[in-house]
Amino acid sequence: MFVKNLNHINIQTHDMAGTIGFYEDLLGLEARVAPERDPALRQWLHAPSGQAVIHLNLWGTDNTIPRDVQPGKPTGAIHHVAFECDGFDETVEKLKARGLEYGYNEIPSISLRQLFVADPNNVLLELNFRG
Repeated sequence: MFVKNLNHINIQTHDMAGTIGFYEDLLGLEARVAPERDPALRQWLHAPSGQAVIHLNLWGTDNTIPRDVQPGKPTGAIHHVAFECDGFDETVEKLKARGLEYGYNEIPSISLRQLFVADPNNVLLELNFRG
């Protein structure tokens, strides 16, 4: 067995609508009902490619594998989740318009600019822009 790629992340939230709005507005993800689930309790957020990159669950609802999590707390041993993105300037404008604090890093040797922002559940996102 070998890993081919990262398939998705799962986020537990107290604020389904606010979290969906954050990801739709900032990253252009599209919320769709998770298979065989109540849309008020579980949504999948899809990238333009069609891949469901975030599984979003209302906190306290049924989970496939029970595990204690606390939305809003730091994300334990996971420091951040990274996405490959397009539209650096547009993303900065969206961050500013929403009044969100964000960090910036640049690695010129590999033509990489990075933005760091926390989602409404305190999950730190690394947004990578190449070229």
